[in-house]
Amino acid sequence: MAKKHIVQASVLNIDYYPRESHLITFRDPWSFPTLYHPACNHLVRQHLDNLAQKIVSICVSLGEYPAIRYYSPQTTNHEARVLCSHLARFVQLQLDQYAQYNSDFPPPSPRPRGHLIITDRSLDLFAPLLHEFTYQAMVHDLLRLTEGDKIFYKASINQSQPGKDQEISEKDGIWVKYRHLHMKDLLDQLVQDFNAFKAQNPQFADSEGPATINGIKDMLAGLPKFQEGKEAYSLHLTLTQDAMNVFQEQRLADIASVEQSLATGLDEDYRKPKNLADQVVRLLDDDAVLFPDRLRLIIQYLLYRDGLLPTDVQKLLLHARLPSQDSEVIYNLELLGAHITRALKDTRPGARFPFGKREAQPPPSDASGLSRFDPALKVILDELSRGTLDQTMFPFTKPHLDAADGLIGKDDVSQASLRSAKPTWARTRPSKSEPRQRILVFMAGGATYSESRACYEASHSLNKDIYLATSHMLTPSLYLRQVGDLSVDRRRLDLPSDRPKPRAPDHLFEKEATPPPSPAKSLEPSLDKIQKLRLNDEGLLPMPTNGSAQDHKQALPASSSSSGRLTKDKDKDGEKKKKHHFFSSKR
Repeated sequence: MAKKHIVQASVLNIDYYPRESHLITFRDPWSFPTLYHPACNHLVRQHLDNLAQKIVSICVSLGEYPAIRYYSPQTTNHEARVLCSHLARFVQLQLDQYAQYNSDFPPPSPRPRGHLIITDRSLDLFAPLLHEFTYQAMVHDLLRLTEGDKIFYKASINQSQPGKDQEISEKDGIWVKYRHLHMKDLLDQLVQDFNAFKAQNPQFADSEGPATINGIKDMLAGLPKFQEGKEAYSLHLTLTQDAMNVFQEQRLADIASVEQSLATGLDEDYRKPKNLADQVVRLLDDDAVLFPDRLRLIIQYLLYRDGLLPTDVQKLLLHARLPSQDSEVIYNLELLGAHITRALKDTRPGARFPFGKREAQPPPSDASGLSRFDPALKVILDELSRGTLDQTMFPFTKPHLDAADGLIGKDDVSQASLRSAKPTWARTRPSKSEPRQRILVFMAGGATYSESRACYEASHSLNKDIYLATSHMLTPSLYLRQVGDLSVDRRRLDLPSDRPKPRAPDHLFEKEATPPPSPAKSLEPSLDKIQKLRLNDEGLLPMPTNGSAQDHKQALPASSSSSGRLTKDKDKDGEKKKKHHFFSSKR
């Protein structure tokens, strides 16, 4: 009957979790140790296959059959350098198989063909360590948020009321509007917006005159919306104020200035920095700097120098007074391609930047000196849009077919005549009404909020739809903890593959209890019946206790007649036995 009512059935590929409009996660923090822990090498192939299935499901949901490029590091020899190439091959194979068995994929679309860029965490080792001062990244780094399927922060509307957990999500228009704004501009903007919000709701302003009935009605009608807006502004004002308090208490301005020089190779004037080692040691000796910030400083200095002598590394650790387990975090970064130590006569130049240093240029007037660093992902997207992305560092999975698509930013030379060809000087940027090209970036091993911001900004500036997909989102504290776990026993990682396989509840396998057999009726006559029968044969029935004697006299003939039939039947049976002589000795 159901088939008659089903017009069409289709499979939805939704093996992922959209976290934001252009951010997708798999909610799999165990992906990092599975990919990089030395004891998990035999799990990598199956895990890459699972990641490929989820990436393909995103492509199918978007209706994209993209050209695939992957990160191929050229200057490192760590074991995990081949992860992106294997993952790209798995994705390409599964996409081809899906297109082979689904003739309607990809659906016809006026959009230009999309691109899929596959990278891993070794692409940019600075991004998870730097202090980022945009709103979203800063609150995730400095404040204690309750993160799970949803994100909550405990904030109170006023001092008289206790704080309660309030959700931070895409439904919050203030969060969506300002999450990528620098903190120095956010506080003033929030105050201005809140004053405008109160001006739009004058019925809630304190008035000296007596309240009128119409005023009360207007107040009650707007009360739910006003209360919702009031709680939203209270949440974000509390978030920004708490984050700025931590910023001032932990001397993050001094730390961030050194971090920006280490990550970019340029100082605030966009020149080669000087005396960086002295600045780092001075911060390591400062008691106001927390131990996690000291560890982050040491790692960034080692990345900037591309390794130090082992004795120099130990001197930095002594200055920082870090616990012994933090040294394992530093050396575990070699599993991601970092160079921590070097020999005395090593000829490596140091200050290794995968995409080169920034050119010396005067900083913009509205730019902050604490935000000079751009994640490597932003540089990749800019070069991809211009068609200048290095095909040696980012090769195609099908170079003979997709190499032409790598020049997406360059003007294609028309094969038509010069009369019909549109001159290049007349070409303008695509309008907002035209369908935009889609670019999907997958970051294996986790992505940072600064990389998510870079995708949003590139999407706006390049007029393309850029999506970031990753296994999970990283904060600096989570990143350091996961890097430290790369040297612990695998049994302490609590990987899903090491857990007992789930099984159905035991009650589903229990057989139904069989009911106890009902007691069989005894075929032997009861003693009362035997006694009554014997009395009937002898004609000695007891006198009835109730009733008259006449009733008893009427019952006697019936009993005598029945006893007479019983004696006749017994006589006939005796005659039959005598007649056949079954057990007699007579012949």
